[in-house]
Order: sequence, then C-alpha cells, then structure tokens
Amino acid sequence: MNANVNASTTTSAAALDELRRRPADRRRILFTGATVVTMDPDLGVIDGGDLLVEGDTIAAVGRDLDAGDAVVVDATGTILTPGFVDTHRHAWEAQLRRIMPDVDDLGGYVMATLAGYATVYRPEDMYIGTRLAALTAIDSGITTMLDFSHNSRTREHSDAAIEAVRDTGIRGVHASMGPHFGDWDRQWPGDLTRIRDRYFSSDDQLLTLRLAALATDEICGPALAYGPELAAVAADLGIGVSVDAVFGVSSSEAVLRWAKDGILSPDVTLIHATGLTSEAWKTMGETGTTVALAPTSDAQIGLETAIPAVDEALSVGIRPGLSIDVEVALASDMFTQMRALHAIQRMRAVNAAHGTDVQPSRITTHDVLDFATLQGARTNGLAGVTGSLTPGKKADLLVVQAEDLNNMPLNDPIGTLVLGSDARNISAVLINGEPRKWNGQVLDVDLPALRAQVHASREYVLNTPAA
Repeated sequence: MNANVNASTTTSAAALDELRRRPADRRRILFTGATVVTMDPDLGVIDGGDLLVEGDTIAAVGRDLDAGDAVVVDATGTILTPGFVDTHRHAWEAQLRRIMPDVDDLGGYVMATLAGYATVYRPEDMYIGTRLAALTAIDSGITTMLDFSHNSRTREHSDAAIEAVRDTGIRGVHASMGPHFGDWDRQWPGDLTRIRDRYFSSDDQLLTLRLAALATDEICGPALAYGPELAAVAADLGIGVSVDAVFGVSSSEAVLRWAKDGILSPDVTLIHATGLTSEAWKTMGETGTTVALAPTSDAQIGLETAIPAVDEALSVGIRPGLSIDVEVALASDMFTQMRALHAIQRMRAVNAAHGTDVQPSRITTHDVLDFATLQGARTNGLAGVTGSLTPGKKADLLVVQAEDLNNMPLNDPIGTLVLGSDARNISAVLINGEPRKWNGQVLDVDLPALRAQVHASREYVLNTPAA
C-alpha cells in the first residue's frame, strides 16, 4: 500500500515520518510531476516527470512510473536535480568564515591562516570546523564534498576531520595532507595506511579517500609536493590524488615532469590550474588529467592571472569540476561558483570579440551545471556513483521549489537552477537515498549546541598564539 502526500505538502513532516518508519534498505519513494533535470546526456530534461528511489539508489526516471508500495510525493512545481559536487574545500577553516573578506593575495591568506591560525588547531577544532562546513554544504545542495584536509597535525587531527564528515551524512572525499607550517607529528603520508584500513575498508560507502599534495615545493618544501614518491604512495593504496596550488610557470614545468614520470592520469586532479602554459594544458588533455576550478578564489584572491581557466580546459577536452576553496574569504555555496564562472567566461568571450566580426564563444548555463554535478563527480573519481539522475546511481538529489517568489514562473529549468535559485529554494536533499534536508531544514542538527561549539572553537583559535 502506498502513502500519498499532496502537492501542498511536498516535503511535509508527514512524508518524512512515513519515510523514516521504513527500514532504509527497503524504503521506496516516488517523486511525481516534477521537472526532472537529469544531467544525463541520454535522458535530458523530463517535464512532468517521475523519479523512483529504492533504498540508496535511483531505480527509475520517466513518466507515469508504477508506485507499488512507495511513499508517493507529488513534486509538482519543483525541479529535481542531482546534488552539487564540491571538488575542493578546506573544510577545517569553517569557524573562521569571512574573517578576511578582502584578502589581498595568496600570501596574505597563507600567512594569516596556514602559518597562523592552523598551527593552534586541536582535534576538536578540526571536527567542529569540518562538521560546520559539511552541514552548510548540505544546506546549499552540495551532496558530495571533497575535504582537502591540509592540517593533519596528528593522527587525532585526521580522525577528527574524517569523523566530522561521516557524522553529517554527506558523501565525503577525505583528501589528506600534512600541514604547511608549525609543529606536527610528521605521521603523514605513512598514516594513510591506518586511515584507509580504519575508515575506508569498503568500496560501498559514503566516504572515499584521496592523497592531497601541493604542486611545487616553493612554499613548504619537497615533503608536500607531488612527485614520484607521493604518486607511489597513492598507487600502493589504490587511491586518487588531488594537487592544490597549481599556478603559473613553476607548476607548468611540474606538469611536464609528472607526464614524463608517468604520474598524470584521470586519477589525478589539478586544482586551480591558473596561468598554466599551453604545453602544460596539452599534456593534461592528453593524459586525461582532471581539473578542479575555484572560480571565486581565482578571481577574488587574485591567483596568478586571476582568471578561472575554463577556456583553457575546454580547449584540450577537459570538462572541469567546480569548488569552493576557502571560506575564510569566499562564499560557501555552489550557486555562487556557477554564476561567477558563467559571468566571467562570457564577459571574456564578448570582450575578446568586441570590435571584430568574430562570434564570441560563450559557455552556457547547462555547461556550468554540468561542471557542478556530473563533471564534479568525475573529477572526484565518483562518475559511476553520483552526479546525474541516472538509474543505477546513488540517490543524491535536490528538490528545488520552482514556484517560489524568486523562481516563478518556470520558463527554463536549468537557467532557473543556475541563475535564479539559492539555498532557500532547496526544500529537500537526499544523499544515498537518506533525507538530509527536509521542508527547508537540515535534519538531525542541534543548532544551538552547534552554535555554541563553533563560537567556543573560534574564540580558542583566535586567542591562542600561533605555535
């Protein structure tokens, strides 16, 4: 017998109660009458569509699906879309949000945050910051977050960061790296074996592991710089690699060395990739290396050329993922990243063609939504798991209200998602089939208690001298 929920209570408490009464592995939910933006090239957009979730998996997408014993939710007036995928965020910094909103450059960020605040973080500060970042990600529709955790001062710091991501229920990628400055136990990268065995023993779980590294040794010396030694560690563990601070001439030279050494592949993600040479880009394209852009970070902090390298990536056949980067100076959500990249690229394209008879080559709203979903999943090594509403993939999806004041009337669903919507329009978030946000509220969070923890941690970090 199915349970029906009418359109006026699409994500009502009654629907949630009915879902939670059922065992998760036998739970079935059928969303009906939605505009389904699948981001699957073969399925496209389905008007008046249905989507069936069975357990943790998308079972079917189409029209007039058989409900069977599913909880039926009339989703008329909503858009169903894949959850966003964040390919790079330093989540531990979240209690320092917007502490330097007008940071001048990368050096200013590095010295204040990595050489200063980071050195006094305790494991509990790692936990609090990372949990806050992950919960905020869920609230704004990010269902997968790669946490580039580069403050692993001890084993306990690493454990705290992983447990924080696990405890929120987000699909998390823990990218582990040692800290840039200050005292630490030098347990990384050797501790990755223990981390893998303790937290990542199964291939069928929400959390996955990657090795994190820097592009060059200019800031912190060779121990943290990607090369044959760290590549061998990752290969032995069977995990991917995410490389940050990929900028300019020195990183371009490093890319060519990595290719010569045979350590570039689709399992390697280069983050930012700003100001690289054409030779480096050609090599990245030929090796299938993935790229994570950070549109607001490049532009606002002024990284190298300060221009997100979307045109360079597309020119060699790389469709990049998108990322948040550092909340100490930037916005926390994917809507901002999509809009910033869309505006910057289109501005550059028109400007380059201005005064000529050349037709500008502009990206579209579909492009940036693709980057934020399917390409982000591919960049994180999860293309077969998430990133599109494809039957057989895990049920990571958003219910977005298309008839809210700022979205109605619905004329173009992808344009509405990219240019019109924000976190307030996301009425529900499912991750692995589990409701994590419902009726506009993130679930199972004691907000007053979290707020007290965040404030206490911030006060400790700000008032403790750098180590």
